Amino acid sequence: MISLTENAVSAVKKAIAKSGKEGAGFRIMVENGGCSGLKYKIGLDTAPREDDEIVSAGDIKVFIDQQSKPMVEGMTVDFVEEIGKAGFSFDNPNAKEKCNCGKSFC
Repeated sequence: MISLTENAVSAVKKAIAKSGKEGAGFRIMVENGGCSGLKYKIGLDTAPREDDEIVSAGDIKVFIDQQSKPMVEGMTVDFVEEIGKAGFSFDNPNAKEKCNCGKSFC
């Protein structure tokens, strides 16, 4: 379904600890927007929604809504730290094109 690298799992764990939301899950959604038409929306949720797909990545729960599920099938999420910037990156085999920032695709 979807996978998180060790760096991504570590970053999510740090975000959960910092938020104080013990047991929270990592939500990944796709919504309209961005340079290329679709963009990723990520965040922490304390519980899954009724129709969410729940995927385990290490000891992290990943929540994916049914609308986003086919668009993230087979995707790998990484957390990259480079000089001057850090953030999640998405290697999505379903993306036909993506913008230069890597946060938007079609």
